[in-house]
Amino acid sequence: MSLSRENLSGPPLAGVFQARHYMLLPFHLVELNIVAIETTQELIDALSRSLQSIEAVVDPETKRAQIAELETQVSAPDLWDDTDRAQKLTSRLSGLQSEVDRVVKLRSRLDDATILLQLAAEEADEASEAEAAREVAALKQDIDALEIRTLLSGEYDERDALVTIRSEAGGVDAADFAAMLLRMYQRWCERHGYSCEVWDISYAEEAGIKSATFSVHAPYAYGTLSVEQGTHRLVRISPFDNQGRRQTSFAGVEVLPRVEEADHIDIPEGDVKIDVYRSTGPGGQSVNTTDSAVRITHIPTGIVVTCQNEKSQLQNKASAMAVLQARLLERAKAEREAAMNALKSDGNSWGSQMRSYVLHPYQMVKDLRTNYEVGSPDAVFDGDLDGFIDAGVRWRKQTELSAE
Repeated sequence: MSLSRENLSGPPLAGVFQARHYMLLPFHLVELNIVAIETTQELIDALSRSLQSIEAVVDPETKRAQIAELETQVSAPDLWDDTDRAQKLTSRLSGLQSEVDRVVKLRSRLDDATILLQLAAEEADEASEAEAAREVAALKQDIDALEIRTLLSGEYDERDALVTIRSEAGGVDAADFAAMLLRMYQRWCERHGYSCEVWDISYAEEAGIKSATFSVHAPYAYGTLSVEQGTHRLVRISPFDNQGRRQTSFAGVEVLPRVEEADHIDIPEGDVKIDVYRSTGPGGQSVNTTDSAVRITHIPTGIVVTCQNEKSQLQNKASAMAVLQARLLERAKAEREAAMNALKSDGNSWGSQMRSYVLHPYQMVKDLRTNYEVGSPDAVFDGDLDGFIDAGVRWRKQTELSAE
């Protein structure tokens, strides 16, 4: 078999694996290694350009100046006299340090990979070449993930997220689907080490949930998860149908940014009606023993929020008020956007159906906006959402640019 350069065409890094089939052909192996090294170097050059663009957006020097200023404020002896302010300052400082460190470490890893590849070429070291190729492949994933972060530039994208899931059409299957989605997002948070706290949950009579509201504390949580907003559709053989028929059910996902004091949303006492009642749920210690659950109705808009996660009525009231403020903030934002949209043609919207989860007669999960799809629903329901979220963020940014 002839091993010319024409025989070696293939995807990036293919030469690393092809080389193992020709270890008894030293002359051709040398030529093959050269091709693999050249391919890996081209990928390194492309990643370096991508990282350079990211560095221009992140601007580490400016952020280092901000870090120095925050460190001065954090070192003040009276910092913790105001607990809320102290927590915000330390959280902001930690976020900036993490953002700068992430970019710096990626650049360092890329430089190390370049040196390793050069040594492999000089010494004809196949093991070092393979190691460099593996590191470059890992770098590509990390740089792609960071690139997504630079696309999050919305007004509230940096904030924590409040996510509400509601069962819609489909009866008990829809309630079960809503519970599946809740677990899916909780598993996604666990995979990334993000804090996820359920604020309110309403269980359905037979199975699943009617609705649930939870918060996600993470950098750019709202900007990341906001692409999950919309109606999700599940097609499967219903486990609740004794005839084993296929059932289509729906669940809605709402994503809001956490409200901060700077938003100045004033809610007069006369505009809200507050009811207290006993918590509901599967049962357990300290459940259903006191009137700790809180329901707040905003009279002018009819918005109703509930919270029963905490044992303290005051804590539940504070959490419910935070949700109400977030929804009023989103309502005000929607009204501003509607006024602007009235001046231009109808553009893309989040639509009624944004993703389909098909378990029968075939298995597939597909985003109807981006056309991103996978054939492993079990992995998606176990929190493997990064591909969908990344595609959604890119789609949204492209949509915004096209509308300008």
